[in-house]
Amino acid sequence: MILVGNQRGGAKDLALHLMKDENERVELHELRGFMSDDLMEALNEIYAISQATQCKQFMYSLSLNPPPDAEVTEQDYIDTINRTEERLGLSDQPRGIVFHTKNGRPHAHAVWSRIDIQEMKAIQMSFDHKKLNALSRELFIEHGWKMPRGLANSEERDPRNFTLAEWQQARRAGKDPKKAKMDFQDSWAISDSKTAFSHALQERGYKLARGDRRGYVAVDYNGEVYPVSRWAGVKPKQIEERLGNIDKLQSVDDVRAIISKDMLKKVDSFQHETSAAQQQKERATEEQRKQLEAQQQAEKEKQAVSLKARQEQENQLRQARLRHGLLGLMDRLTGKRKRTLEQNEQERQKTVLYDKQVKADLLAKQQAQQDRLTQQRLEKKKEFETQAQDLKSDAEYFRQMKEPDFEDRKKEFMKKRKAQKQTQDHIHCPIPDTEI
Repeated sequence: MILVGNQRGGAKDLALHLMKDENERVELHELRGFMSDDLMEALNEIYAISQATQCKQFMYSLSLNPPPDAEVTEQDYIDTINRTEERLGLSDQPRGIVFHTKNGRPHAHAVWSRIDIQEMKAIQMSFDHKKLNALSRELFIEHGWKMPRGLANSEERDPRNFTLAEWQQARRAGKDPKKAKMDFQDSWAISDSKTAFSHALQERGYKLARGDRRGYVAVDYNGEVYPVSRWAGVKPKQIEERLGNIDKLQSVDDVRAIISKDMLKKVDSFQHETSAAQQQKERATEEQRKQLEAQQQAEKEKQAVSLKARQEQENQLRQARLRHGLLGLMDRLTGKRKRTLEQNEQERQKTVLYDKQVKADLLAKQQAQQDRLTQQRLEKKKEFETQAQDLKSDAEYFRQMKEPDFEDRKKEFMKKRKAQKQTQDHIHCPIPDTEI
């Protein structure tokens, strides 16, 4: 059942639309939580209450459209409306329900007040379209209706179309049973033949095969086998009726051999991509090192010029304190010249110590920059090494997939991968690149 909802105002316009007589059937089925038993007056009650708030879209309107030729009872509509208001947070809010039939097509409408009279504010309707789509999917699956393709989960999950980043994310996340079940249910709901079902599964990363007990199964890109009946939630008899003869399907081993070939190509492309990215990063890091070196050399030269200029200026000031001629002779006789020379020497020594500290501070800052750059380079190198190791491990896994004893090898491989991941998580803590 397709559910379309929106927030709105315009009580009069909505009431006129819902009760107009151009439909073959117009039935006001329910008014809950209103003083009036007339739809126009009931919606105006919502409007009147909303005037005590700042809410302009004080109603939530929902249309319920079942698939053509589907047998939908009034109770089905009511159950769907109840589930909708629970998902949207509108439980116990005043509502109206209207049944329509137009051009032989039965459908229904529901409208709620968004105003919480206890809080005197509008109920937030966050992600309402997403929630309605999720409920609509559930209804198609529960009733066994053919689901429109646009309603099915549109996320592209065929690993042959993954980017390297998506591959790494999927590798970290592992298998999600809930998503797998959704894949099978969606594929079944949008398909009406073996070809359509096989194609829908393939878009989601599975390949239809013949199981050991001659039942329909699907194999994912990791070689996992999924009984279709269990994961799609349908009976074997229904599967047989829709998909027909199983004899022409390939066996699980044959399908695994095909997947092995496809995935080895994909992993090989990732290995080349990783190698190229590593080389590019190394070139960028080397260029960054050269820029840092030039920047630091310029800082040292600028500091040297600045210190020299200040030293010359201070020397001139100290020399200016020493008098010459008759006054200088008097300074020598009275000991003033000696005291001035001692003062100058003390100031000179303080200046020397200060200059040493200034130079040391600059060197420490520059060393920290160099250390940071080196650390980033080592971390990035470790990250690329980890990627390369993972991809090498993946390639070995897919080579084994076509072997007869794959199931036994797979268990050992998964143990090894788990231990490898724990080691990587323990020793690897990436440091982000930063500007110098």
